[in-house]
Amino acid sequence: MAKPKSCAVCGQSGKETLLIDGPIGSICEFCARSATEIFEQVFNSTASDKNKKNVVSTFKFDKKPKEIKAYLDQYVIGQEEAKKVLSVAVYNHYKRIRYYSGRKEDDVEIDKSNIILVGETGTGKTLLASTIAKMIDVPFCIADATVFTQAGYVGEDVESILSRLLQAADYDVKKAERGIVFIDEIDKIARASDNPSITRDVSGEGVQQALLKLLEGCIVNVPPEGGRKHPEQKFIQINTQSILFIAGGAFDGIEKKIASRLNTNVIGFKKEDSKINKTNLLHHLSAQDLKSYGLIPEICGRFPIITHLEPLDKEALKNILILPKNALIKQYTKLFELDGIKLTFDNKAVDFIVSKAMELKVGARGLRSIIEKVVTDVMYDPKVKDNTLNITEKYVKEKCTKIL
Repeated sequence: MAKPKSCAVCGQSGKETLLIDGPIGSICEFCARSATEIFEQVFNSTASDKNKKNVVSTFKFDKKPKEIKAYLDQYVIGQEEAKKVLSVAVYNHYKRIRYYSGRKEDDVEIDKSNIILVGETGTGKTLLASTIAKMIDVPFCIADATVFTQAGYVGEDVESILSRLLQAADYDVKKAERGIVFIDEIDKIARASDNPSITRDVSGEGVQQALLKLLEGCIVNVPPEGGRKHPEQKFIQINTQSILFIAGGAFDGIEKKIASRLNTNVIGFKKEDSKINKTNLLHHLSAQDLKSYGLIPEICGRFPIITHLEPLDKEALKNILILPKNALIKQYTKLFELDGIKLTFDNKAVDFIVSKAMELKVGARGLRSIIEKVVTDVMYDPKVKDNTLNITEKYVKEKCTKIL
């Protein structure tokens, strides 16, 4: 009579548990799972020890500036100068990371180059930053500078920026340390004035001072869940040396600062000023103008790359509606397509939407507000013939009379 099979490790018989046959015996289901878990723990710890010193070197980004700009062209209309400057800055930043990975000392130390984007609302500052992060496939977060205050005051600490980045990286510290942070509305933390005050500017100059260490590059204790710091809380240490910071702001009225520096007027003309671009003074933007606006010199120094975004004209707004991969009309066409409705826009309707968006003076955001107003009723009650909907100029005018 054949001897019943049993586990070679624990001795359980085949009647008590499931056995897995092998070349030199059998093993039960429980022992197989335990062995697998032990193997994974040993393998992961060994792999992490080997890669701990050189984790960044596994990150590969070999796109050239022209390739980066070509990718941005698919999503962002116009802004050629800003896209070129941003492409070069991002290329150099990640080339710097690749160069220093695994190196301890070097005669030449390459500093980090953070970027500041200046332009009117709706010109594409946030879109540029998010598109870059999408291309590189790194963690990306947007922080609103208006909510920050100095530590100890009502509001958020600047370290909460890194909490958001850590969450975007699924709490992978090494992944977060090569991410991109977009600080929006940085012009809202400008100093109230150059004159000393008896009251502390806790949401202006105080926040700028607190941002300095993050921008320069240091090890920061970050609360993993965000919010305020307190002594009994656990912290995660993040090195900001390889995090790229991109700041954006409208800087409303900075043209007057530029005009004053150029010794000219916003309105008027002088012979000696013939080389000055009067239509868009942002072409002459410099760190000195940002300092005059209210950014402290230390902040200006930590944003060495300054570029501007052009105001959007009618042609640019029309192209934004129809050309990019994520064009607004393509987005709404897809929304209706999910309900089995084919949506089309007449050329005259598109021209009317663009002209009214120019009147709103809020850039590309005006386009979305108008289209949303046009299609809301049809989305609410889609009574269409043959599952097709053609938006005409007359229909757009009827729907826009309330808001325009």
